Amino acid sequence: MAPKQIATTIVQRLQAAGHQAFWVGGCVRDFLLGREPQDFDIATDAKPDQVEKLFKRTIAVGKKFGVIVVVEDGQQFQVATFRAEADYQDGRRPEKVVFADAKADAVRRDFTVNGLFYDPITEETHDWVGGEKDLKARVIRTIGDPAERFGEDHLRLLRAVRFAVQLDFEIEPKTFAAVKAMASKIKLISAERVRDELVKLFAVPERVGAGNPQRVTAPVPEAGAQRSARPTCAGPARGLVLLRESGLLNYVLPELEATITCDQSPDHHPEGTVFEHVRLMLEKMAQPSPQGGSGAARVDESLPWAVLLHDIAKPVTAEKDAKTGSIHFYGHEKIGADMAGRMLERLRFPRKQIDEVVAAVRYHMQFKDVKQMRKATLRRMLLRETFPLELELHRLDCLGSHGSLEFYDFLKEQVAELEKKPEIRPPLLTGKDLIDLGMKPGPRMGELLNELRDKQLAEEIKTAPAAKAWARQEVRRRKAEGRS
Repeated sequence: MAPKQIATTIVQRLQAAGHQAFWVGGCVRDFLLGREPQDFDIATDAKPDQVEKLFKRTIAVGKKFGVIVVVEDGQQFQVATFRAEADYQDGRRPEKVVFADAKADAVRRDFTVNGLFYDPITEETHDWVGGEKDLKARVIRTIGDPAERFGEDHLRLLRAVRFAVQLDFEIEPKTFAAVKAMASKIKLISAERVRDELVKLFAVPERVGAGNPQRVTAPVPEAGAQRSARPTCAGPARGLVLLRESGLLNYVLPELEATITCDQSPDHHPEGTVFEHVRLMLEKMAQPSPQGGSGAARVDESLPWAVLLHDIAKPVTAEKDAKTGSIHFYGHEKIGADMAGRMLERLRFPRKQIDEVVAAVRYHMQFKDVKQMRKATLRRMLLRETFPLELELHRLDCLGSHGSLEFYDFLKEQVAELEKKPEIRPPLLTGKDLIDLGMKPGPRMGELLNELRDKQLAEEIKTAPAAKAWARQEVRRRKAEGRS
């Protein structure tokens, strides 16, 4: 059963038991905008014990805060009792909650567009906070005083930027002024929560679908409203700019601050600074691929981070030639890989993703040499597990600077050629094969396997019997030379 249907039946069961129940928050916002909600949350006047009695499978994830997860058809739905939070002391979570009515529950939420309640049975929207008006005006505005809302939960500072980017809305001026004034408070939030917001912020935006007649489908400017400053770029690129303008960048990704004033040689980078280069790459990332379709690598969750961090070490490696005026960044890919690893570890990214991004950063300068590489070296590159990510990073790197896709097109041809030769992918021999031929395990065995692999990739040796014959001869020769 679809999530929307299940969320409706949950509301229906609660109402049939004599309780008030509504869809609430982001799912209502997205539904009214014609977007497919990712999750459905339900708010009700039923207490946690009552919710547990009404549904067979529940998880008491936050019972003391009035939150119960209902499991239906293998899917989880958060059902929360109407509450008015109180006693925020650490800028992260309330010390206690007081159960309340629907209106009180609405006014304690973060932004007006997230404070809407919807009854899927009667198809009525309940708005106590001006959320419908702000949806039409395409504005992110706190419910009540911005300083108070951000003081309750400092993560809302970052969420304001994230929602503006994801929804392509503007941040209401007073709300944005409060974000800038309180930006340093984001340091008090855990790395995991900051990471989760940044991942959403830099994700490729969804395309809004067609709305039904009752949904908001067109922006209606608020009469007499003063529009907040807004960059011309969209999606992840706009997210980077808003982080800078809000002051949050200095606290969540401080290493990127240095790229804002880091100049580059105009012959290779006519776009200007490293920051502008990264911004352009993020802008291109959000656009359809010229190859048609999105492409698996383009939407890979590691790609935005490879883009953000591939030149992260340029500010610390910049050298200007006194005679020519050219700017060089020798070794920035190696230093950058180390910096990228530390940054992603600080944000508690999964190890596998850290390794992927670090590899893409470390190898991104190899692409300029692909036409001069030996066939074996080139094919080793193509067979790297992270190569699809690296290739898409290279495409964006080119589009965000000089615009030439010469090496990208060459590599696409090489990939297509390699795909026609599946026999090249698995190594012809293993260490066990060499042991059977009388070779002792150790570094020299690795050297011999590497040499054989190069010959295989260069198509000098094509079959296992030929590989074994070559290896047998090499083992004998090396033994005779005392190198076995």
